[in-house]
Amino acid sequence: MFCLILCFFEVALRPLIFSMSGKSRFFYRFLFYLFTFCIFLLILSSVSLVQFPNSHFIPRSVFKLILANSTSLFLKPNAKSEPVKFALSSSTDTNLAMRCGGLSSPNSDVDASGCQRKKTCGRNQPLRKLKVYMYDLPPEFHFRLLGWKGKTNQTWPNVDSHSRIPPYPGGLNLQHSVEYWLTLDLLASNMPKVGTAVRVQNSSQADIVFVPFFSSLSYNRHSKLHGKENVSVNKMLQSRLLQFLMARDEWKRFEGKDHLIVAHHPNSILQVRKKLGSAMFVLADFGRYPVEIANLGKDIIAPYKHVLRTIPSGESAQFDHRPILMHFQGSIYRKDCLLNFSSISDLIRPVLLGSFGGAIRQELYYLLKDEKDVHFTFGTYRGDGIKKAGQGMASSKFCLNIAGDTPSSNRLFDAIASQCVPVIISDDIELPFEDVLDYSEFCVFVRASDAVKKGYLLSLLRGIKKYQWTMLWERLKEIAPHFEYRYPSQPGDAVDMVWEAVLRQKSAVHCRHHRKNRYARSKALL
Repeated sequence: MFCLILCFFEVALRPLIFSMSGKSRFFYRFLFYLFTFCIFLLILSSVSLVQFPNSHFIPRSVFKLILANSTSLFLKPNAKSEPVKFALSSSTDTNLAMRCGGLSSPNSDVDASGCQRKKTCGRNQPLRKLKVYMYDLPPEFHFRLLGWKGKTNQTWPNVDSHSRIPPYPGGLNLQHSVEYWLTLDLLASNMPKVGTAVRVQNSSQADIVFVPFFSSLSYNRHSKLHGKENVSVNKMLQSRLLQFLMARDEWKRFEGKDHLIVAHHPNSILQVRKKLGSAMFVLADFGRYPVEIANLGKDIIAPYKHVLRTIPSGESAQFDHRPILMHFQGSIYRKDCLLNFSSISDLIRPVLLGSFGGAIRQELYYLLKDEKDVHFTFGTYRGDGIKKAGQGMASSKFCLNIAGDTPSSNRLFDAIASQCVPVIISDDIELPFEDVLDYSEFCVFVRASDAVKKGYLLSLLRGIKKYQWTMLWERLKEIAPHFEYRYPSQPGDAVDMVWEAVLRQKSAVHCRHHRKNRYARSKALL
Protein backbone atom coordinates (compact mmCIF):
# COMPACT_ATOMS: atom_id res chain seq x y z
CA MET A 1 0.00 0.00 0.00
CA PHE A 2 2.86 2.35 0.90
CA CYS A 3 4.54 1.74 -2.50
CA LEU A 4 1.31 2.47 -4.38
CA ILE A 5 0.84 5.77 -2.54
CA LEU A 6 4.49 6.71 -3.17
CA CYS A 7 4.26 5.95 -6.90
CA PHE A 8 1.04 7.90 -7.24
CA PHE A 9 2.42 11.08 -5.66
CA GLU A 10 5.81 10.79 -7.44
CA VAL A 11 4.18 10.52 -10.86
CA ALA A 12 1.86 13.42 -10.09
CA LEU A 13 4.60 15.76 -8.81
CA ARG A 14 7.58 14.65 -10.98
CA PRO A 15 7.43 17.65 -13.41
CA LEU A 16 7.40 20.11 -10.53
CA ILE A 17 10.32 18.47 -8.70
CA PHE A 18 12.60 18.18 -11.74
CA SER A 19 12.04 21.84 -12.65
CA MET A 20 13.76 22.92 -9.42
CA SER A 21 17.46 23.44 -8.70
CA GLY A 22 19.61 20.74 -7.07
CA LYS A 23 19.32 21.79 -3.40
CA SER A 24 15.67 22.71 -3.67
CA ARG A 25 14.97 19.47 -5.45
CA PHE A 26 16.58 17.45 -2.60
CA PHE A 27 14.65 19.40 0.07
CA TYR A 28 11.27 19.04 -1.60
CA ARG A 29 11.90 15.37 -2.35
CA PHE A 30 12.56 14.84 1.38
CA LEU A 31 9.28 16.63 2.28
CA PHE A 32 7.50 14.58 -0.35
CA TYR A 33 8.66 11.26 1.16
CA LEU A 34 7.85 12.45 4.71
CA PHE A 35 4.38 13.57 3.69
CA THR A 36 3.70 10.29 1.90
CA PHE A 37 4.87 8.29 4.93
CA CYS A 38 2.54 10.26 7.23
CA ILE A 39 -0.39 9.63 4.88
CA PHE A 40 0.42 5.92 4.99
CA LEU A 41 0.48 5.86 8.80
CA LEU A 42 -2.83 7.72 8.95
CA ILE A 43 -4.49 5.18 6.66
CA LEU A 44 -2.95 2.27 8.56
CA SER A 45 -4.15 3.56 11.96
CA SER A 46 -7.67 4.11 10.60
CA VAL A 47 -7.83 0.54 9.34
CA SER A 48 -6.54 -0.85 12.63
CA LEU A 49 -9.11 1.19 14.56
CA VAL A 50 -11.95 -0.55 12.74
CA GLN A 51 -10.56 -4.07 12.31
CA PHE A 52 -8.27 -4.56 15.32
CA PRO A 53 -9.89 -2.99 18.38
CA ASN A 54 -7.46 -4.74 20.74
CA SER A 55 -4.43 -2.93 19.32
CA HIS A 56 -5.55 0.49 18.09
CA PHE A 57 -4.06 3.80 19.14
CA ILE A 58 -7.21 5.17 20.82
CA PRO A 59 -7.76 3.79 24.35
CA ARG A 60 -10.12 0.83 24.43
CA SER A 61 -12.43 2.47 26.97
CA VAL A 62 -12.94 5.46 24.64
CA PHE A 63 -13.51 3.12 21.70
CA LYS A 64 -16.21 1.24 23.64
CA LEU A 65 -18.00 4.45 24.56
CA ILE A 66 -18.02 5.51 20.90
CA LEU A 67 -19.53 2.18 19.83
CA ALA A 68 -22.06 2.19 22.67
CA ASN A 69 -23.31 5.64 21.79
CA SER A 70 -26.24 4.86 19.54
CA THR A 71 -26.66 8.56 18.71
CA SER A 72 -23.23 8.89 17.12
CA LEU A 73 -23.58 10.58 13.73
CA PHE A 74 -20.21 9.22 12.66
CA LEU A 75 -21.22 5.59 13.14
CA LYS A 76 -24.83 5.99 12.00
CA PRO A 77 -25.04 8.94 9.60
CA ASN A 78 -28.57 8.05 8.49
CA ALA A 79 -29.82 6.68 11.82
CA LYS A 80 -33.21 7.73 13.05
CA SER A 81 -34.20 7.50 16.69
CA GLU A 82 -36.41 4.48 17.35
CA PRO A 83 -39.90 5.34 18.62
CA VAL A 84 -40.68 4.43 22.20
CA LYS A 85 -43.13 1.52 22.14
CA PHE A 86 -45.89 2.97 24.29
CA ALA A 87 -44.59 6.40 25.37
CA LEU A 88 -44.76 5.20 28.96
CA SER A 89 -42.72 7.86 30.72
CA SER A 90 -41.51 11.37 30.07
CA SER A 91 -37.80 10.75 30.66
CA THR A 92 -35.18 8.05 31.12
CA ASP A 93 -33.51 7.25 34.44
CA THR A 94 -29.91 8.06 33.65
CA ASN A 95 -28.70 6.41 36.86
CA LEU A 96 -30.11 2.99 35.95
CA ALA A 97 -26.78 1.60 34.77
CA MET A 98 -25.09 2.68 37.99
CA ARG A 99 -27.93 1.33 40.16
CA CYS A 100 -27.96 -2.01 38.40
CA GLY A 101 -24.19 -2.39 38.31
CA GLY A 102 -23.76 -2.47 34.56
CA LEU A 103 -22.91 -0.22 31.61
CA SER A 104 -24.58 -2.17 28.83
CA SER A 105 -26.31 -0.32 26.04
CA PRO A 106 -30.08 0.01 26.53
CA ASN A 107 -30.67 -1.48 23.08
CA SER A 108 -28.33 -4.38 23.68
CA ASP A 109 -29.51 -7.97 23.85
CA VAL A 110 -27.16 -8.50 26.77
CA ASP A 111 -28.12 -7.11 30.17
CA ALA A 112 -25.98 -5.91 33.09
CA SER A 113 -25.36 -9.42 34.34
CA GLY A 114 -24.00 -10.58 31.01
CA CYS A 115 -27.07 -12.72 30.30
CA GLN A 116 -29.10 -12.57 27.15
CA ARG A 117 -32.55 -11.18 27.66
CA LYS A 118 -35.63 -13.35 27.22
CA LYS A 119 -33.63 -16.29 28.51
CA THR A 120 -33.32 -17.59 32.04
CA CYS A 121 -30.01 -16.09 33.13
CA GLY A 122 -27.34 -18.54 34.18
CA ARG A 123 -29.42 -21.64 33.70
CA ASN A 124 -27.14 -23.05 31.02
CA GLN A 125 -23.95 -22.04 32.77
CA PRO A 126 -22.52 -23.57 35.97
CA LEU A 127 -22.79 -20.88 38.64
CA ARG A 128 -20.51 -20.69 41.63
CA LYS A 129 -22.27 -21.94 44.74
CA LEU A 130 -23.06 -19.49 47.51
CA LYS A 131 -21.66 -20.99 50.70
CA VAL A 132 -23.90 -20.06 53.63
CA TYR A 133 -23.28 -20.55 57.33
CA MET A 134 -26.52 -20.46 59.36
CA TYR A 135 -26.60 -19.75 63.07
CA ASP A 136 -28.33 -22.40 65.18
CA LEU A 137 -30.52 -19.86 66.92
CA PRO A 138 -32.98 -21.22 69.50
CA PRO A 139 -36.41 -22.20 68.08
CA GLU A 140 -38.16 -19.18 69.63
CA PHE A 141 -36.50 -17.06 66.94
CA HIS A 142 -37.96 -19.07 64.07
CA PHE A 143 -40.15 -22.19 63.96
CA ARG A 144 -41.56 -21.89 67.48
CA LEU A 145 -43.18 -18.65 66.27
CA LEU A 146 -45.19 -20.97 64.02
CA GLY A 147 -46.32 -23.08 66.97
CA TRP A 148 -43.76 -25.83 66.39
CA LYS A 149 -42.64 -27.72 69.50
CA GLY A 150 -39.67 -29.94 68.98
CA LYS A 151 -38.04 -32.37 71.30
CA THR A 152 -35.71 -31.27 74.07
CA ASN A 153 -32.60 -29.60 72.61
CA GLN A 154 -34.04 -29.90 69.08
CA THR A 155 -33.30 -26.69 67.15
CA TRP A 156 -34.78 -27.48 63.75
CA PRO A 157 -37.81 -29.45 62.52
CA ASN A 158 -37.38 -32.45 60.26
CA VAL A 159 -37.76 -31.19 56.69
CA ASP A 160 -37.45 -34.52 54.89
CA SER A 161 -41.19 -34.58 54.16
CA HIS A 162 -43.77 -31.82 53.66
CA SER A 163 -46.06 -33.25 56.34
CA ARG A 164 -43.47 -32.57 59.05
CA ILE A 165 -42.75 -28.97 58.09
CA PRO A 166 -44.63 -26.39 60.20
CA PRO A 167 -46.90 -24.41 57.83
CA TYR A 168 -46.61 -20.65 57.59
CA PRO A 169 -49.80 -18.69 58.49
CA GLY A 170 -51.97 -17.85 55.49
CA GLY A 171 -53.67 -14.63 54.48
CA LEU A 172 -51.62 -11.45 54.40
CA ASN A 173 -49.03 -12.95 56.76
CA LEU A 174 -47.88 -15.09 53.85
CA GLN A 175 -46.76 -12.18 51.68
CA HIS A 176 -43.69 -11.49 53.88
CA SER A 177 -42.68 -15.15 54.37
CA VAL A 178 -39.32 -14.85 52.56
CA GLU A 179 -37.48 -15.70 55.80
CA TYR A 180 -39.34 -19.03 56.02
CA TRP A 181 -38.49 -20.18 52.48
CA LEU A 182 -34.80 -19.26 52.68
CA THR A 183 -34.43 -21.08 56.03
CA LEU A 184 -36.13 -24.21 54.68
CA ASP A 185 -33.85 -24.16 51.66
CA LEU A 186 -30.75 -24.13 53.86
CA LEU A 187 -32.10 -26.89 56.07
CA ALA A 188 -32.62 -29.01 52.96
CA SER A 189 -29.19 -28.30 51.49
CA ASN A 190 -27.98 -31.73 52.61
CA MET A 191 -30.69 -33.30 50.43
CA PRO A 192 -30.12 -34.00 46.71
CA LYS A 193 -31.19 -30.79 44.95
CA VAL A 194 -29.97 -28.28 42.42
CA GLY A 195 -29.65 -24.73 43.69
CA THR A 196 -27.38 -21.77 44.23
CA ALA A 197 -26.99 -21.91 48.03
CA VAL A 198 -25.25 -24.65 49.99
CA ARG A 199 -25.02 -24.74 53.77
CA VAL A 200 -21.58 -25.07 55.34
CA GLN A 201 -20.84 -25.95 58.98
CA ASN A 202 -17.74 -23.80 59.36
CA SER A 203 -18.26 -20.03 59.31
CA SER A 204 -14.71 -19.44 58.07
CA GLN A 205 -15.62 -21.21 54.82
CA ALA A 206 -18.80 -19.19 54.23
CA ASP A 207 -19.52 -16.35 51.84
CA ILE A 208 -22.53 -15.29 53.91
CA VAL A 209 -23.63 -15.79 57.51
CA PHE A 210 -27.42 -16.24 57.59
CA VAL A 211 -29.45 -15.06 60.59
CA PRO A 212 -32.60 -17.27 60.81
CA PHE A 213 -34.89 -14.83 62.62
CA PHE A 214 -38.50 -14.79 61.37
CA SER A 215 -38.69 -11.02 61.85
CA SER A 216 -41.80 -10.39 59.74
CA LEU A 217 -43.77 -13.09 61.53
CA SER A 218 -42.50 -11.79 64.87
CA TYR A 219 -43.87 -8.34 64.03
CA ASN A 220 -47.18 -9.57 62.60
CA ARG A 221 -48.00 -12.00 65.41
CA HIS A 222 -46.11 -10.83 68.49
CA SER A 223 -45.71 -7.04 68.44
CA LYS A 224 -48.66 -6.39 70.79
CA LEU A 225 -48.64 -6.78 74.56
CA HIS A 226 -50.53 -9.70 76.04
CA GLY A 227 -51.60 -10.17 79.63
CA LYS A 228 -49.14 -8.74 82.13
CA GLU A 229 -46.30 -8.31 79.64
CA ASN A 230 -44.31 -5.08 79.90
CA VAL A 231 -42.36 -5.80 76.71
CA SER A 232 -43.78 -7.50 73.63
CA VAL A 233 -42.30 -10.79 72.44
CA ASN A 234 -41.22 -9.02 69.25
CA LYS A 235 -39.15 -6.40 71.10
CA MET A 236 -37.73 -9.02 73.45
CA LEU A 237 -36.55 -11.19 70.55
CA GLN A 238 -34.94 -8.23 68.82
CA SER A 239 -33.05 -7.32 71.98
CA ARG A 240 -31.84 -10.90 72.46
CA LEU A 241 -30.82 -11.13 68.80
CA LEU A 242 -28.75 -7.96 69.07
CA GLN A 243 -26.94 -9.27 72.15
CA PHE A 244 -26.29 -12.58 70.43
CA LEU A 245 -24.83 -11.05 67.28
CA MET A 246 -22.69 -8.43 69.02
CA ALA A 247 -21.01 -11.21 71.03
CA ARG A 248 -20.21 -13.43 68.04
CA ASP A 249 -16.71 -13.57 66.54
CA GLU A 250 -18.34 -13.93 63.12
CA TRP A 251 -19.96 -10.52 63.52
CA LYS A 252 -16.84 -8.87 64.90
CA ARG A 253 -14.71 -10.20 62.03
CA PHE A 254 -16.25 -7.92 59.40
CA GLU A 255 -18.55 -5.81 61.60
CA GLY A 256 -21.51 -7.80 60.30
CA LYS A 257 -20.99 -6.91 56.65
CA ASP A 258 -21.07 -10.58 55.65
CA HIS A 259 -24.33 -11.28 57.55
CA LEU A 260 -27.70 -11.69 55.87
CA ILE A 261 -30.85 -10.63 57.76
CA VAL A 262 -34.36 -10.95 56.32
CA ALA A 263 -36.54 -7.99 57.29
CA HIS A 264 -39.16 -8.11 54.57
CA HIS A 265 -42.03 -6.52 56.48
CA PRO A 266 -41.41 -2.73 56.48
CA ASN A 267 -41.84 -2.59 60.30
CA SER A 268 -39.71 -5.62 61.17
CA ILE A 269 -36.55 -5.32 63.36
CA LEU A 270 -37.60 -1.71 63.93
CA GLN A 271 -35.86 -1.38 67.32
CA VAL A 272 -32.43 -2.73 66.26
CA ARG A 273 -32.14 -2.00 62.53
CA LYS A 274 -29.77 0.93 63.05
CA LYS A 275 -27.32 -1.14 65.08
CA LEU A 276 -27.55 -3.99 62.57
CA GLY A 277 -27.35 -1.69 59.56
CA SER A 278 -23.95 -2.94 58.43
CA ALA A 279 -25.48 -6.31 57.53
CA MET A 280 -27.03 -7.17 54.18
CA PHE A 281 -30.83 -6.93 54.44
CA VAL A 282 -33.46 -8.75 52.39
CA LEU A 283 -36.27 -6.19 52.06
CA ALA A 284 -39.49 -5.48 50.21
CA ASP A 285 -38.43 -1.88 49.48
CA PHE A 286 -36.59 1.06 51.06
CA GLY A 287 -39.74 3.04 51.91
CA ARG A 288 -39.18 3.14 55.68
CA TYR A 289 -35.40 2.96 55.79
CA PRO A 290 -32.96 5.89 55.76
CA VAL A 291 -30.40 5.51 53.01
CA GLU A 292 -27.49 5.08 55.43
CA ILE A 293 -29.13 1.91 56.80
CA ALA A 294 -30.57 0.35 53.65
CA ASN A 295 -29.70 0.94 50.01
CA LEU A 296 -29.07 -0.85 46.72
CA GLY A 297 -25.33 -0.80 47.34
CA LYS A 298 -25.55 -3.56 49.96
CA ASP A 299 -29.11 -4.90 50.25
CA ILE A 300 -31.45 -7.19 48.33
CA ILE A 301 -35.01 -6.54 47.19
CA ALA A 302 -37.03 -9.78 47.29
CA PRO A 303 -40.51 -10.33 45.84
CA TYR A 304 -43.55 -10.69 48.04
CA LYS A 305 -45.08 -14.15 48.24
CA HIS A 306 -48.25 -13.69 46.21
CA VAL A 307 -51.47 -14.74 47.91
CA LEU A 308 -53.56 -15.30 44.77
CA ARG A 309 -53.60 -18.61 42.94
CA THR A 310 -51.05 -18.98 40.16
CA ILE A 311 -52.85 -19.32 36.84
CA PRO A 312 -51.22 -21.94 34.57
CA SER A 313 -50.16 -20.55 31.19
CA GLY A 314 -52.70 -22.72 29.38
CA GLU A 315 -55.58 -21.25 31.41
CA SER A 316 -54.56 -17.61 31.05
CA ALA A 317 -57.16 -15.58 29.12
CA GLN A 318 -56.01 -13.71 26.04
CA PHE A 319 -56.68 -10.09 25.08
CA ASP A 320 -60.21 -10.51 23.68
CA HIS A 321 -61.35 -12.57 26.69
CA ARG A 322 -60.45 -9.91 29.26
CA PRO A 323 -63.39 -7.49 29.34
CA ILE A 324 -61.94 -5.24 32.09
CA LEU A 325 -59.40 -2.66 30.91
CA MET A 326 -57.76 -2.03 34.27
CA HIS A 327 -58.18 -3.44 37.77
CA PHE A 328 -57.47 -2.16 41.26
CA GLN A 329 -58.88 -3.52 44.50
CA GLY A 330 -57.42 -2.42 47.80
CA SER A 331 -57.16 0.36 50.36
CA ILE A 332 -57.98 3.79 48.96
CA TYR A 333 -58.40 5.97 52.05
CA ARG A 334 -55.37 5.35 54.25
CA LYS A 335 -56.81 6.50 57.58
CA ASP A 336 -54.85 4.07 59.73
CA CYS A 337 -51.40 4.72 58.28
CA LEU A 338 -50.24 6.76 61.31
CA LEU A 339 -50.26 3.59 63.39
CA ASN A 340 -47.40 2.16 61.34
CA PHE A 341 -44.83 4.81 62.26
CA SER A 342 -42.61 4.70 65.32
CA SER A 343 -41.15 8.22 65.25
CA ILE A 344 -41.71 11.71 63.88
CA SER A 345 -38.92 11.23 61.33
CA ASP A 346 -40.61 8.09 60.01
CA LEU A 347 -43.81 10.09 59.66
CA ILE A 348 -42.27 13.11 57.91
CA ARG A 349 -40.14 11.25 55.36
CA PRO A 350 -43.04 9.78 53.29
CA VAL A 351 -44.64 13.24 53.20
CA LEU A 352 -41.45 14.68 51.71
CA LEU A 353 -41.38 11.84 49.17
CA GLY A 354 -44.95 12.60 48.17
CA SER A 355 -46.19 9.09 48.91
CA PHE A 356 -47.86 9.57 52.29
CA GLY A 357 -51.28 8.04 52.78
CA GLY A 358 -51.73 6.74 49.26
CA ALA A 359 -52.95 10.15 48.03
CA ILE A 360 -52.41 9.00 44.45
CA ARG A 361 -54.90 6.19 44.98
CA GLN A 362 -57.57 8.68 46.05
CA GLU A 363 -56.98 10.92 43.04
CA LEU A 364 -57.10 8.00 40.63
CA TYR A 365 -60.24 6.66 42.26
CA TYR A 366 -62.14 9.88 41.55
CA LEU A 367 -60.80 9.96 37.99
CA LEU A 368 -61.65 6.34 37.13
CA LYS A 369 -64.55 5.18 39.31
CA ASP A 370 -67.27 5.93 36.73
CA GLU A 371 -65.55 4.31 33.74
CA LYS A 372 -67.49 1.24 32.55
CA ASP A 373 -64.47 -0.92 31.69
CA VAL A 374 -62.51 -0.03 34.84
CA HIS A 375 -62.70 -1.92 38.15
CA PHE A 376 -61.37 0.48 40.81
CA THR A 377 -62.82 -0.22 44.21
CA PHE A 378 -62.07 -0.60 47.90
CA GLY A 379 -61.40 -4.18 48.96
CA THR A 380 -59.55 -6.43 51.39
CA TYR A 381 -58.31 -10.00 51.36
CA ARG A 382 -60.62 -10.96 54.21
CA GLY A 383 -63.50 -13.34 53.67
CA ASP A 384 -63.88 -14.00 49.96
CA GLY A 385 -61.71 -10.97 49.10
CA ILE A 386 -58.86 -13.14 47.79
CA LYS A 387 -61.20 -15.07 45.50
CA LYS A 388 -62.79 -11.89 44.11
CA ALA A 389 -59.42 -10.23 43.57
CA GLY A 390 -58.16 -13.29 41.70
CA GLN A 391 -61.19 -13.38 39.44
CA GLY A 392 -60.95 -9.66 38.75
CA MET A 393 -57.25 -9.73 37.86
CA ALA A 394 -57.66 -12.78 35.63
CA SER A 395 -60.39 -10.92 33.71
CA SER A 396 -58.41 -7.68 33.28
CA LYS A 397 -55.93 -6.58 30.66
CA PHE A 398 -54.00 -4.34 33.08
CA CYS A 399 -53.63 -4.40 36.87
CA LEU A 400 -52.66 -1.21 38.69
CA ASN A 401 -49.85 -1.26 41.24
CA ILE A 402 -50.08 2.15 42.93
CA ALA A 403 -47.84 3.48 45.69
CA GLY A 404 -49.45 3.48 49.12
CA ASP A 405 -47.84 3.80 52.54
CA THR A 406 -44.77 2.18 50.98
CA PRO A 407 -43.56 2.22 47.36
CA SER A 408 -44.25 -1.51 46.84
CA SER A 409 -47.13 -3.87 47.52
CA ASN A 410 -48.02 -7.50 47.04
CA ARG A 411 -50.47 -6.45 44.31
CA LEU A 412 -47.67 -6.47 41.71
CA PHE A 413 -46.86 -10.11 42.36
CA ASP A 414 -50.52 -11.11 42.51
CA ALA A 415 -50.85 -9.55 39.06
CA ILE A 416 -47.87 -11.58 37.79
CA ALA A 417 -49.38 -14.78 39.23
CA SER A 418 -52.69 -13.86 37.53
CA GLN A 419 -50.86 -12.97 34.29
CA CYS A 420 -52.46 -9.55 34.20
CA VAL A 421 -50.05 -6.99 32.75
CA PRO A 422 -48.91 -4.78 35.68
CA VAL A 423 -49.11 -0.99 35.45
CA ILE A 424 -46.64 0.40 37.99
CA ILE A 425 -47.43 3.89 39.32
CA SER A 426 -44.80 4.26 42.02
CA ASP A 427 -41.86 6.55 41.31
CA ASP A 428 -39.72 5.35 44.23
CA ILE A 429 -40.24 1.62 43.82
CA GLU A 430 -37.29 -0.76 43.72
CA LEU A 431 -37.94 -4.08 42.00
CA PRO A 432 -36.54 -7.56 42.69
CA PHE A 433 -33.82 -8.90 40.41
CA GLU A 434 -33.87 -5.79 38.22
CA ASP A 435 -30.20 -6.30 37.40
CA VAL A 436 -31.16 -9.42 35.40
CA LEU A 437 -34.80 -8.74 34.51
CA ASP A 438 -36.02 -5.92 32.27
CA TYR A 439 -39.43 -5.09 33.76
CA SER A 440 -40.34 -2.89 30.79
CA GLU A 441 -40.70 -6.12 28.78
CA PHE A 442 -43.73 -7.19 30.82
CA CYS A 443 -44.87 -4.10 32.77
CA VAL A 444 -46.09 -0.62 31.93
CA PHE A 445 -44.50 2.20 33.93
CA VAL A 446 -46.31 5.50 34.45
CA ARG A 447 -45.03 8.42 36.48
CA ALA A 448 -47.36 9.47 39.28
CA SER A 449 -47.47 13.08 38.02
CA ASP A 450 -48.70 11.82 34.64
CA ALA A 451 -51.14 9.25 36.03
CA VAL A 452 -53.19 11.86 37.90
CA LYS A 453 -53.70 14.00 34.79
CA LYS A 454 -57.29 13.76 33.65
CA GLY A 455 -57.64 11.22 30.85
CA TYR A 456 -53.92 10.37 30.67
CA LEU A 457 -54.04 6.82 32.02
CA LEU A 458 -57.17 5.87 30.08
CA SER A 459 -55.74 7.24 26.84
CA LEU A 460 -52.44 5.46 27.38
CA LEU A 461 -53.85 2.02 28.13
CA ARG A 462 -56.60 2.17 25.52
CA GLY A 463 -53.97 3.14 22.99
CA ILE A 464 -51.97 -0.06 23.49
CA LYS A 465 -52.82 -2.37 20.60
CA LYS A 466 -53.68 -6.03 20.90
CA TYR A 467 -50.34 -7.20 19.48
CA GLN A 468 -48.43 -4.89 21.86
CA TRP A 469 -50.35 -6.16 24.88
CA THR A 470 -49.80 -9.75 23.73
CA MET A 471 -46.02 -9.20 23.63
CA LEU A 472 -46.09 -8.01 27.25
CA TRP A 473 -48.39 -10.90 28.25
CA GLU A 474 -46.20 -13.55 26.59
CA ARG A 475 -43.11 -12.23 28.34
CA LEU A 476 -45.07 -12.09 31.62
CA LYS A 477 -45.79 -15.81 31.35
CA GLU A 478 -42.10 -16.52 30.73
CA ILE A 479 -40.82 -14.72 33.82
CA ALA A 480 -43.64 -15.71 36.21
CA PRO A 481 -41.73 -18.76 37.64
CA HIS A 482 -39.04 -16.38 38.94
CA PHE A 483 -41.56 -15.11 41.51
CA GLU A 484 -42.72 -18.48 42.86
CA TYR A 485 -41.50 -19.48 46.33
CA ARG A 486 -41.19 -23.28 46.49
CA TYR A 487 -39.97 -26.03 48.74
CA PRO A 488 -37.86 -27.77 47.67
CA SER A 489 -36.58 -24.87 45.64
CA GLN A 490 -36.03 -25.21 41.92
CA PRO A 491 -33.52 -23.50 39.62
CA GLY A 492 -34.86 -20.09 38.67
CA ASP A 493 -37.65 -19.88 41.26
CA ALA A 494 -37.90 -17.02 43.78
CA VAL A 495 -35.76 -18.79 46.41
CA ASP A 496 -32.98 -19.51 43.92
CA MET A 497 -33.22 -16.00 42.44
CA VAL A 498 -32.79 -14.43 45.91
CA TRP A 499 -29.68 -16.53 46.57
CA GLU A 500 -28.29 -15.57 43.16
CA ALA A 501 -28.94 -11.90 43.95
CA VAL A 502 -27.09 -12.31 47.26
CA LEU A 503 -24.17 -13.90 45.42
CA ARG A 504 -23.99 -11.02 42.94
CA GLN A 505 -24.27 -8.45 45.71
CA LYS A 506 -21.63 -10.19 47.77
CA SER A 507 -19.22 -10.06 44.83
CA ALA A 508 -19.84 -6.32 44.49
CA VAL A 509 -19.26 -5.79 48.23
CA HIS A 510 -15.99 -7.73 48.03
CA CYS A 511 -14.92 -5.59 45.09
CA ARG A 512 -15.56 -2.34 46.96
CA HIS A 513 -13.80 -3.72 50.06
CA HIS A 514 -10.72 -4.71 48.06
CA ARG A 515 -10.55 -1.37 46.26
CA LYS A 516 -10.77 0.44 49.59
CA ASN A 517 -7.83 -1.57 50.93
CA ARG A 518 -5.55 -0.96 47.93
CA TYR A 519 -3.25 1.51 49.66
CA ALA A 520 -3.96 0.69 53.30
CA ARG A 521 -2.36 -2.74 53.02
CA SER A 522 0.63 -1.38 51.07
CA LYS A 523 1.29 1.23 53.76
CA ALA A 524 1.19 -1.49 56.40
CA LEU A 525 4.16 -3.16 54.69
CA LEU A 526 6.36 -0.11 55.20
